Amino acid sequence: MLQENIRNIAVIAHVDHGKTTLVDCMLKAAHTFRENQKVQERVLDSNDQERERGITILAKNISISYKDVKINIIDTPGHADFGGEVERVLRMADGALLIVDAFEGPMPQTRFVLQHAIDLGLRIMLVVNKIDRPGARPDEVLDEVFDLMVELGATDEQLDFPVVYTSAVEGFARYEPDDGNNDMYPLLDSILKYIPAPDVNPDGPVALQVCTVDHSNFVGRIGIGRLYSGTLHDGDPILVIKNDGSQYNATVQQLYTFKALGRTECDEAQAGDIVAVVGVEDADIGDVFTSREDPVHLDPIKVDEPTLAVVFSANTSPLVKQDGEIVGARQLKERLEHEAEANITLRITELEDKSGMEVAGRGVLQLSVLMETMRREGFEFQVGNPRVLYKTDEQGHRLEPIEEATVECPSETAGKVIEVFGTAGGEMTDMAQRDEQTHLTFKIPSRGIMGLRNKILNVTRGEGIFFHHFYEYGPFRGDFTGRKNGSMVSMATGKAVAYALDTLQTRGTLFIGPGDECYEGMIVGESAREGELVVNVQKQKSLGNQRSSTADKAILLTPPVKFTLEEALEYIEDDELVEVTPHHIRLRKRILSSVDRRKANVRAGNVPKANK
Repeated sequence: MLQENIRNIAVIAHVDHGKTTLVDCMLKAAHTFRENQKVQERVLDSNDQERERGITILAKNISISYKDVKINIIDTPGHADFGGEVERVLRMADGALLIVDAFEGPMPQTRFVLQHAIDLGLRIMLVVNKIDRPGARPDEVLDEVFDLMVELGATDEQLDFPVVYTSAVEGFARYEPDDGNNDMYPLLDSILKYIPAPDVNPDGPVALQVCTVDHSNFVGRIGIGRLYSGTLHDGDPILVIKNDGSQYNATVQQLYTFKALGRTECDEAQAGDIVAVVGVEDADIGDVFTSREDPVHLDPIKVDEPTLAVVFSANTSPLVKQDGEIVGARQLKERLEHEAEANITLRITELEDKSGMEVAGRGVLQLSVLMETMRREGFEFQVGNPRVLYKTDEQGHRLEPIEEATVECPSETAGKVIEVFGTAGGEMTDMAQRDEQTHLTFKIPSRGIMGLRNKILNVTRGEGIFFHHFYEYGPFRGDFTGRKNGSMVSMATGKAVAYALDTLQTRGTLFIGPGDECYEGMIVGESAREGELVVNVQKQKSLGNQRSSTADKAILLTPPVKFTLEEALEYIEDDELVEVTPHHIRLRKRILSSVDRRKANVRAGNVPKANK
């Protein structure tokens, strides 16, 4: 039977197309908040990094009540590094709001999540947002979305999608772009009309599948999923069926449903609703909570395997503990083990020699979000360059992760983009012309993605849009050449001096400015040539008998290059590390002493060109 008092919808949108602002409007239109209640903007972006980066990192569940119907809203991450959550959370929904900018139209990132929604048979409802934006072209965008859905294999029923035109900033929704309505009720009414109610059996055996896992320091793991059948009560005995087929008994210790922006404890939950269950200590993705007397078996949910790994270790730089309060290897290990409990998409293991912890994830962005969180908590640590995780097939051949990358760029720069991908091992699979823009699709090894974003932005003069996601494991494509330019490495410890930097800036690009603390082995810039260049950034100007009072004022320094965490991880080579502290991101050599580095290179038979 249909549970007409419930609707479950997922929200899909590209970065900056107004998804979070639109949800704010829906919450206000449904009178979720008191009239005098102060509410921050973009309430769904509760995480500091989400607000700063403007992206959704964690899938979230909220609900609103409208015309006696509970509407569960599932916020989906759009970036492929967090795509492990997308397919799972979409299983909880019956329909999806596809939010598209009325000027930009559907973007590559939208395509990734929309493909999953179509494959799961969800009812799609198009929301054309920002129709008040100068240059808005809602009719053309509608045609582009239709073409995209045809391309993604949508059914005839899915292609007959309803459309609502909105401006989240102005707070209105309309059935036609110029019908004059100034409130959000057309959007809410369309959800009730077009998004199907859950078709479930409330009198059948209990069947709930865990789609996301939350963690609490007080009650441990919390399994969140949709109740497909039956009625679940607080205190009910249940049977837990794991993904591998193993089973054991458990008891529901606490039961929650979602209300407004949080969870509310309840005594019972109806089939079709999204609930959170406390009481299963090792709750994991795909677990089925079902009746002991009449167990229900559901298809297991496969968690995407990590494709990239980074080693975290305690900071060994001479500047250790100047920034952060937590620097010990034991505290670092405990923090990462806690992360493994809360974030099941990461695989965290200790190295055999106990020298560090290997953290494996879906991409550089996902790993850098963890690092940024830890540095804000006061941790100091160092990380190596990301390592691709290989597999071996039945014939013993090495396989590596292959990404599908899409680039939208001005047509006159398309040739340069193709050249950049060619040097990184990419193969072009599709090329389409759209007005003055060219849409390019490539298959490229994950190794080749490292540092590619900046190169694409450079050759497209900042106008290229680059997106990639994991495609498959494919045959190993051979070795690539690493970074062509060598590094400038400090020969001593102390503060950098403007006079020394002025001399060095003609020999490459600097990463530091006057007054910055440096140490022996720290990378202070990129040389214009190959090979390592050991430099003295503390060199003072020698004083003669006569000196002009204005002699030093002629020094003009180019502003130094400052790396983000993602850029630093993609930049470094095997013999380099990124030092991460609460206030600094520094690059350094693994072996700080230039003499020791030279000896190590000689032993390895790899003498740098600068030393030959």
